[in-house]
Amino acid sequence: MKQNLGTLDRVLRFALAFWWLGPWAPLSPIFGEWGSWLMLIVGWIALIESFFGWCWIHDLLKIKSK
Repeated sequence: MKQNLGTLDRVLRFALAFWWLGPWAPLSPIFGEWGSWLMLIVGWIALIESFFGWCWIHDLLKIKSK
């Protein structure tokens, strides 16, 4: 698995994951419980991608930000 994310992209994904997985995550009554679960899933995906430097969507679309 070759890295396809640049440094800025990885830092921004880590910041997003840090915000969405922390106790200060935005809670919206509009989206309800399923919105909280979606934020949790996206937050974990962003955290994992920030550590590995690889994104499957970038790989699928042949995008390299590195």
